[in-house]
Amino acid sequence: MRLNMWTKGLLMVAGLLLTGLAASAQEQTPPPSTGDPVADAARKAREEKKNAQKPKKVFTDDDVKPAAPEPQPASAGGFGGSAETANQGKQPPADASKDDPNGEKAWRKRFQDQRDKIAKAEKELDILQREQDKAQLQYYGDPQKALMQQNNRSDINALDAKIAAKKQEIDQLKQGLDDLETDLRKAGGDPGWAR
Repeated sequence: MRLNMWTKGLLMVAGLLLTGLAASAQEQTPPPSTGDPVADAARKAREEKKNAQKPKKVFTDDDVKPAAPEPQPASAGGFGGSAETANQGKQPPADASKDDPNGEKAWRKRFQDQRDKIAKAEKELDILQREQDKAQLQYYGDPQKALMQQNNRSDINALDAKIAAKKQEIDQLKQGLDDLETDLRKAGGDPGWAR
């Protein structure tokens, strides 16, 4: 009797699983094809658009409003404060630091510009080296071009010359960075400005 109940229960569970599988298979069947590939592609695109998830909002500095400046506390002397207390909250004019060619800001900008030039040249060198690797493995469909490349390797030789010139340029830029450090030391600037 008990075995009979277990058998009925297992048969019911199996029936429910088969019914669920049949329903999911029926949902996954593609819509009937009309024979027109353009219409089928449009229908497929609409279905994908419905099922696509919307991208999440990414907040940037442009989306966030800047905070309002905090009000300055009133001077302890009441309304009649001295000129010193009135000028404490104000910053010195920005023109004073811009005009100084031996100031920290000017030196930092020089070093950053030199480092940017070096980084750009190194990226260009990396690209040239990748092109050289590709040229050495290149397969030419035209037998005439393949024979010509086997004999004189003009493409690879041209890339080799460009790579050598770019390496020389990088060496000159690095020497220029060393010269800037020497100039900073001679001008009496702080060595930390070179960082």
